[in-house]
Parts: sequence; structure tokens; C-alpha cells
Amino acid sequence: MIKIRKSDLLYFMTIKLLQSIPMKVIITSAVIILNGLTVFSQSNSQTKKLEEREQHQIIQTIRAIFNGADEHNWAKVQNAFSENVLLDFTSMNGGNGSIQSAIQIIDAWEAFLPGFDKTHHQLSNFKVVQNGNIANVHYRGKADHFIAGELWTVDGTYDTELRRENNSWKVTKHKFNLEKQTGNTKLPARAMEIAKSKIMRSVQFISEGLVLKGNLYLPPHFNSETKYPTILVTGSWTTVKEQMSGLYAKELARQGFITLAFDPRYFGESEGQPRFWENPSAKIIDFKNAITFLETAKGVDTNNIFLTAICASAGYMATVAADDKRVKGFATVAAWLHDGEAVKLVYGGEAGVQAKIKEAQDDKKAFAENGVVKYIPAISASDQTAAMVGFDYYLNPNRGAVPQWSADKFAVMSWEDWLTFNPMPVATSIQVPTIMIHSNGAVFPDYVKKFFNDIPHSNKVLHWTEGTQFDFYDQPKQVSESVAALNTFFKNNIH
Repeated sequence: MIKIRKSDLLYFMTIKLLQSIPMKVIITSAVIILNGLTVFSQSNSQTKKLEEREQHQIIQTIRAIFNGADEHNWAKVQNAFSENVLLDFTSMNGGNGSIQSAIQIIDAWEAFLPGFDKTHHQLSNFKVVQNGNIANVHYRGKADHFIAGELWTVDGTYDTELRRENNSWKVTKHKFNLEKQTGNTKLPARAMEIAKSKIMRSVQFISEGLVLKGNLYLPPHFNSETKYPTILVTGSWTTVKEQMSGLYAKELARQGFITLAFDPRYFGESEGQPRFWENPSAKIIDFKNAITFLETAKGVDTNNIFLTAICASAGYMATVAADDKRVKGFATVAAWLHDGEAVKLVYGGEAGVQAKIKEAQDDKKAFAENGVVKYIPAISASDQTAAMVGFDYYLNPNRGAVPQWSADKFAVMSWEDWLTFNPMPVATSIQVPTIMIHSNGAVFPDYVKKFFNDIPHSNKVLHWTEGTQFDFYDQPKQVSESVAALNTFFKNNIH
């Protein structure tokens, strides 16, 4: 007996079936099958093209970080990052990976990479695994760093996670896996010092016989022969240049301004006794003398000097903007503007305010007679006698609790000067272009609106947004939005 294989049987059955079907039907069926195969093939091709396009965008986003770093194009770098990124360079630097804002990462890189004559990053062997709106990419990286003919090279791999945000890919996690370093490993320390001198210059000037110290921030590719619009940036009461004023000064310098943040007398590195005395009239004089210093600094366009005041310095700087003709524009961010009634709301009513004023007057008398100064904590988590109680910005070492600021010192004599200072009437004397950035979550919003409405001219902007008072000091969303608004406003008012 001849054995028939199943495949042969299937063949004969198919032939038999085709013989029983009219030829027209066969041809039509074949066409349908072919059309179906074509559609299926086209669909597969389109899907493949979409995947390739997505992978290209993902890889280009990663490349933008490294190209931007080599070019010192920090806007390009920031655009590639999500608002917050888990950064892990522990294989190289030790410690632990941490979640950092894009601004914090760029600040660190900007304080380092420009110190090299040149850097060159080479990336290769990308392996992209995409799952919906999340992509994980593994790739090789080599970075060459040059100073005066010497070379430091770093080799390793990266693991980078990206997330699709508003139809763009943004980096959310960035890990470096060090394999080896070659060349001169002392170059990074040298680059740090060089970069510091390029981006920021320590300066000092005299105000009523006292030496005041500050940081002058320069715009990218600064040329001393070019004239740049310039901004004096000041912070909240009791603060130093390493806090919010320095942050805004640095960010505004990136936009093409020369900026200055400095320590007023009695604070930080500046001279003046007694220490930690919040004295509005003294600060106003110091701010005017800071403008005088800026007029002598290389690159400053003396026809375009602007003021930016954060929180409590808004009232002080408003006075300067109103009566100093050298000022061409004025801005406030989360302005603290009070009068006699407002301070009662914060400091225990009429009785509380008068008690603090009396205590300050007694302490001024004691200082005049024997040089003794009474201090209370500037900030405390729970001590109700402190000048401020329970504010995370000043308590958190990752925010405003910087080593240069003294959390335990506030001169009691400050109370009289602070509580009796009333900047509200100054609004009617401001003639320069003005922008005020504020929110319902920040302090005294109604006072800010009143102050704004009292400014007599029409070249003014009230930029109302969201955020708490302390968000405006250092949080990426509020800082980025505020800097963008300030940049646009001041550049629109350049003479």
C-alpha cells in the first residue's frame, strides 16, 4: 500500500477544490488576499516608521543634553530634562543618587564645564526599549575634557529614562556607570576654579565707609567691550547673596544681563555693626551705592540699569526706583509690602507691635551705651520668640539654610525699623516701567494689587500666577516663570 503524506493529501484536496470553483471567483479571491497582504504590509511599514521616528526623537533628546553641555547652551539642556530628574553619578562621585530640579543640575554643570577650554562627548550603541510613554535607553559614552593641551577622559555607559510629556520626550532619570578615567585627573578641580571666575566674579564696593561684598554674574560669552543691560537683584529681609537674590541673579544673567547680588551692611560677608540688624534706611542707601558701583563695572550699560526685588526688599527698592533717576525699570517678585495695619495682623495686634518696638528702642539704647546687642533666633521650627517660625525654606539646608546665613541671629533692635517702615505711599512716585509678579498664595496679595494700582503710569504689568511665598524663592516652576517674565519685560524696555 502506498502511503500518502498529509501534506500531499492537503495538496490534492486544494487542487480538487480549485477545480470546482469558477476561475473568476479564484481570481477575485486572489486579488482580495493580495490586497489584504498589501494593507497588512503597509500597516506594518507605518508602524515601523512610527517606532523609528519615536526612537530617533528619544535619542535626539539624549544627544541634546550632551551637545548642549559641550556648547554651554543651557537652555537646550534644560529643554531635554523633565522638571525634576533622578540623577545618579555615584559610580564616579560616591554618595547617593538624588532627585534634582533641571535648574539645580544645570547650575552644577555650569559651575564646572565652562572651566575647560573644550569638552567633547561621544555617544554610541544606543539600545532603546520603549513601553508606551516611557523609554529606557542604554548607551556608551566617552567624554574628553581639555585645558591648555592637557586631557582628562571619562569612559562608561549610561542608563537614561525618558517620559513623553506634551508630545515631547523628557529625561526623568539619568545614571552614569563609570568604567575608567584616563589622563590628568586633577583637571576637574582646576576647571571648577576657572569656571567660577568666568560665570561669577566676587566684587566689593564702599557704602558710607563700609566694605560691602557681592557676586557679579556675567552673561554667556561675556565680552567686556560690549554693553549689557544690568540688573541689581535683592532678597528678603535678613538674607544673604547665596540665597534667593543670588539664584535670580544667576538665572537672569543666563538671559543676557549683567547682574549683581550682594550682602547689605550688617549681613554676610559685608561689614557693619551691629550684626544682623534689619535696617530699611541703611539698605536703601546700600542699594543706591550698589548702582554707583555698577556704573563703574566693565560691560554695564549705564542707560539700562534695572532693579529686581524679592519679598521684603520690594519696599526698599521701590524707594530707590522712585527717586533714583539712574533706574530704568523696576520689578518685584512675591513682594512683601506692608503698612501699620498689616504688621498688626502678623505681629500680635497693636499691643504686640508696640511691645516689639519698645524692646527694640531699649536695645538700641543699650548698644549706644555699652555696645551690647540682644539677639533672638532668625528662624526656629517651634520657638515663638524667633523672628520667623516654621518656614521650611529657612530651615532646610537644601533650600535657604545655607552656611553663609545665620539662622540663630536676629538683632532685636531691628523690630522698630522693620515695623515702622511703610513703603505703600511710594507707589505714586514711581515713574519707571514696572512689573510685579505675585499670587494669591503669596503674602499680602491685596497690598500688592493696591500698590500696583497706585503706580501712576501705564507701562506696568501685574503678572499674577500660582505658588506660595516661599515657592518664589527657589522652586523651579515659579523661578523659571518669573525669570521668563522679567527677561521679556526688561528687554522690551531697553533704551
